[in-house]
Amino acid sequence: MGLDAGGWRRLLDYLQHPEQVARFQRLCGVEAAAAAARPPPSPSPPRLSNGDCRHAGGEAPETGKRNGVACQQASPGPGRPCGDRPAQQQQEAAEPWPRSRRRNSLNAEAGGEEEEGAGGQFVVRNRLLYYLFSLGTELGNELFYITFFPFWLWNIDPYVGRRLIVIWVWVMYLGQCTKDIIRWPRPRSPPVVKVELLYDSEYGMPSTHAMSGTAIPFSLFFLTVGRWQYPYAFGLLLASSWCILVCLSRLYMGMHSILDIIAGVLYSILILIIFHPALDLIDNFNLTYKYAPLFIISLHLGMGLFSFTLDTWSTSRGDTAEILGTGAGIACASHFNHMFGILPDPPLDALPFSPPAITFNLITRAFLRFAIGVVVLLVTRAVLKACTIPLACKIFRIPCTDIRQARKRMEVELPYRYMTYGMVGFVALFLVPSLFNYLNLS
Repeated sequence: MGLDAGGWRRLLDYLQHPEQVARFQRLCGVEAAAAAARPPPSPSPPRLSNGDCRHAGGEAPETGKRNGVACQQASPGPGRPCGDRPAQQQQEAAEPWPRSRRRNSLNAEAGGEEEEGAGGQFVVRNRLLYYLFSLGTELGNELFYITFFPFWLWNIDPYVGRRLIVIWVWVMYLGQCTKDIIRWPRPRSPPVVKVELLYDSEYGMPSTHAMSGTAIPFSLFFLTVGRWQYPYAFGLLLASSWCILVCLSRLYMGMHSILDIIAGVLYSILILIIFHPALDLIDNFNLTYKYAPLFIISLHLGMGLFSFTLDTWSTSRGDTAEILGTGAGIACASHFNHMFGILPDPPLDALPFSPPAITFNLITRAFLRFAIGVVVLLVTRAVLKACTIPLACKIFRIPCTDIRQARKRMEVELPYRYMTYGMVGFVALFLVPSLFNYLNLS
């Protein structure tokens, strides 16, 4: 039996309510520092018999005290130490673990969160879940993108890599723009504990972490099915686990409501359905059309200008410029690779590929390619950042004494992010593979 309009409204309100996020956090052992600091109610002291033990703090004399646990014997005699080692380890594992909130250096709104908890801290009662969900949320951050995509391009399959980046650019761009159009806030704190504040200045609907966490693994699965030999069930299980981990991590971090997550997953699926059939057309255009680089740069720059005028400053603007710049750089590099015969696509009769045998030589060469390539990318990013920010400030006559504030200006942020990450993308797919050819590491 279907839901009426009022039933759907109640369901959406339930999925968007911050208490559902706070409940999930408490279930996973996350609490605000102020709440965790409140002492639990003290039970009545139990009657002690010969050899009984209890925690220190009662009226009994502290005979044989050890690690905060006191023993008392009712009859005279030598004291007996109580509390075996496994019990002590369990007690230590259950103690609150204070952690500081992860912040963004440009997020001016982060200062308001200091009022909650002790010095902006929260406590964790389950360290395993904390590390697991921290890994999950990193799967949607810049550090992951700047390592995963190059590793795939340099060591696994450039054909799949460049098409994956096309999907990633469109998914993330549409997700970021939709946030600034809908303008729904993130879950309210309290009751939610903000474990991270990296993107707290952005709006919450839809979750772009959930979008990338859906688009990347499932696009990898569909792009490699039939191209590489591996168990399909394993690939589908890995993609599903990746997606679930990223989505749950955003609830754990207190950054999104359940409705934000569901909308992000469904939105990403819709974009994949529309754009996946067009991948061949887009890729062939980038490779073969004579004026493709000019069109690519103009298109991505125009998309960036549109997104930069949607709303006031937030971290989504810089992220959008980075995404568009990276996509433009990769697409232009693909065109020049096709012109000069760098990283050519294998013939169709060579498919499907079999995973190579894991040998010491294979691991060594892959590690060298990755290490050298990442160093080149980091140097490229540092040099472009050091040049573009002062240059943009000088051109637009913006005071450069406070770099943090200058980087928030559209006139600085757009050229800085777009040019820096555009060059990073171009270097990753064109110059670095050329360097590998020169060093005999291809």
